[in-house]
Amino acid sequence: MATMAIPVVGPFLDLAWAPYAAKSMSKMYPGKKGKLASILVFIEEILPFTDIVPSFTLMWLYTFVFSSANKPVENVVFEAEMVR
Repeated sequence: MATMAIPVVGPFLDLAWAPYAAKSMSKMYPGKKGKLASILVFIEEILPFTDIVPSFTLMWLYTFVFSSANKPVENVVFEAEMVR
């Protein structure tokens, strides 16, 4: 969204940012979800005036908040060591 602050050149910087953002998304989230998210990020960055969509934040929420809420918590053992 920072590219929109630069008057004439800003929207054209998104042409360079879109492939980088898509590649970063696919690295951060491997598998089918990452591929789909990287395609959506690329489209979102290429289209004008869609920079306001927080695509990386939405993907994080989907991965760690909404998807993990459906998974049951298994037996988790925490080990602690007391230091004196």
